[in-house]
Amino acid sequence: MKAKELRQKYLEFFESKGHTIIPSASLIPENDPTVLFTTAGMHPLVPYLMGEKHPGGTRLVDAQKAIRTTDIEEVGDTTHHTFFEMMGNWSLGDYFKKESLEWSWEFLTSLEWLGLDPKRLAVSVFEGDEVAPFDEEAYRIWKEIFEKHGIPEARIAKLDKKANWWGPAGETGPCGPDSEIFYWVGPEDEIPQSFNDDNDLWVEVWNNVFMEFNKTENGSFEKLTQQNVDTGLGLERVTAVMQGLDDNYKTELWINLITKIEELSGKKYGQSEEITKALRVVADHIKASTFIIGDDKGVTPSNTDQGYIVRRLIRRAIRFGKQLGITKDLWLKEIALIVIEDYKDVYPELERNKDFILGQLDKEEIQFSKTLEKGLKELEKGTDPFVLFTTYGFPIEMTQELAEEKGIKIDAEDFKNKMKEHQEKSRTAAAGKFASGLADHSEETTRLHTAAHLLLSALQKVLGPEVIQKGSNITAERLRFDFAWEEKLSDEQKAEVERLVNEAIEQKIPVDCKEMPIEEAKAQGASGIFGDKYGDRVKVYKIGDFSHELCSGPHVENTGDLGRFKITKEQSSSAGVRRIKAVLEK
Repeated sequence: MKAKELRQKYLEFFESKGHTIIPSASLIPENDPTVLFTTAGMHPLVPYLMGEKHPGGTRLVDAQKAIRTTDIEEVGDTTHHTFFEMMGNWSLGDYFKKESLEWSWEFLTSLEWLGLDPKRLAVSVFEGDEVAPFDEEAYRIWKEIFEKHGIPEARIAKLDKKANWWGPAGETGPCGPDSEIFYWVGPEDEIPQSFNDDNDLWVEVWNNVFMEFNKTENGSFEKLTQQNVDTGLGLERVTAVMQGLDDNYKTELWINLITKIEELSGKKYGQSEEITKALRVVADHIKASTFIIGDDKGVTPSNTDQGYIVRRLIRRAIRFGKQLGITKDLWLKEIALIVIEDYKDVYPELERNKDFILGQLDKEEIQFSKTLEKGLKELEKGTDPFVLFTTYGFPIEMTQELAEEKGIKIDAEDFKNKMKEHQEKSRTAAAGKFASGLADHSEETTRLHTAAHLLLSALQKVLGPEVIQKGSNITAERLRFDFAWEEKLSDEQKAEVERLVNEAIEQKIPVDCKEMPIEEAKAQGASGIFGDKYGDRVKVYKIGDFSHELCSGPHVENTGDLGRFKITKEQSSSAGVRRIKAVLEK
C-alpha cells in the first residue's frame, strides 16, 4: 500500500465514524511564542482540547505536517525524520477509551482497511503511579480484543510514565495515560509470546492518548472537565510496515529523492553505512527545508528562530553532500523540485511557492559557499574552531576535514567542552522561551491578539490591500507581527498605522464572532491565511467595518478593552518580510 492510499484510507475510515476531515495547519504555529514549529497534530488544536468549540464539531480527523528539531543529530538511521506527517483522530469531550482502542484495532486489522495480521500486534498501557492509577479500563478493553483473536495476554505490557504517559506539552496543561500499538517486523516464526519494548523488531505504529488530567501550576493533577482523545499514527513509519520494509527511506516517500542524490553524487544507497547515512540526511534535510520555506508563512534562512533551523538544515545537507562528493553548483533546488513534485497534490502550497523555495535555497547555498571561504581563511590564521562555529556557522566536522587537508592540528577535546557549555547556556535561555507547547490565553495575550487584527487592517489601509500577514508571535508583554512588504516603513506611515489602530480602539467597536461555511466567509470578503486549517466551517471575527478575518484565537469583546496601541520597533525580518513589534499601554 502506497502512502497516498494509506493517508486517504485513514481519513475515510474516521469520516465513516462521524469525524470531520480538517486540513493540515501551517508548520508555523499561530500566535504561540512557546514553540518554533508545529510538532504534532495536537498543537494547532490546543484551544479546542481546552474547551473552545471547534467549527468541525467534537470528532475530527487530519493529516498534519510536522517538524521536530530535537532529533536533527539522530537523522540518518532508518526511522528518524525532521519533517513527517502525523495522522490523527480526535474526540473533544465526545467518545473515550473504548471507541478509540476498538477503532484503532479495526482500522489496522480489518481487511477492508489495512489488513495487518493481528498475530503480529502488541500493545502497552500505563502501569500507574502516585499521580494516576493503573489504566485498568484500557487493559480490560485490550484483553477482550486479544481473547477474541487468540492473542496471548502477555502481549499487553504495563509500562511506566516514561513509556505510557503523554504531556503536558509544557509545565502545565492537559495530559494523561496513553496506549501504544506495536507491530512485529521480524520473521513470522520468531514472534514472541510477550511484548518487550527493548526489542527493535517491535515497531510502534500508533499511540492513543487519553487526556484525563490537567497539570496545574502547583504541580498537582486535576481531572479535566472535558475528557479528550488524541491519537497519532506516523505516516512514514506505517507506510514502511505496509510495504514489509525495515527502512522508511526505501518507501516512495523518499525513493525519488534518494535516486536524485545518487545521480548527483555517483554513490549508491546501501554501498556503505556512512554513504547510506549521508544520503538519508541530505534527503531528510532538503525535504524539511522545502516544506518550511514553502509554508504559506514563508520562513527564510536566518540566524534566529525558525530561520536558524532552516539555515542549520540546509548547511548540514550541503556538508553531507560534500561528503558524498557532490561538486555541482546550486544542486539543492534539484532535490527540492522532486519534493514539490512528490507532494504538490496533498500540499498545494509547495507548488504555489515554488519560485520562492528555489530562490531561497540558491541564495543560502551561495552564502554558505562564501562562509566556507571565509572560514577557511580564519582556520589558516589559527582561529579557534569554536569561534568558527559560533561566528560563521561553520560545523566542527567540516573544520576537522579542512584542517586535516591543510595539515592543521585542532584540539577536538577543547571544542567538545566549549560546545557542551554553549549547549547548556542555549538550553537555559530557551527554557523560558519554549517552556510550553500550549498557547497562552491570558487576558493580556488576548488583548494583543485582537490588536494584531487591527494592525493588519491598518497596514492594508496605509500601504495597500496587497499586504498579507506572514506570521505572528504574541506574548503577554508584546505582539510581534510579520507581513509581506519590501521597504522600510517611513515615520509618517508608522504614525498613521498607530493612529488608525487607536482610532478603532477609541470607537469601542464590539468584536463580533460568527461560525459559517468557509465559502460564505470568502463571499463576505473575510480574509486570513489561517483559514485552511478549519475545514468546511470557520469562525469569522468582524470588528465593525475595520477588520473582517478568519481566526481561531481568543479575542476581547470590545476594542475599548484594549488600551493604547504603540509601535516599539519596525525592522526587516527576512527577504521581502517586515516585522513590527508593538505593545498596549494601559
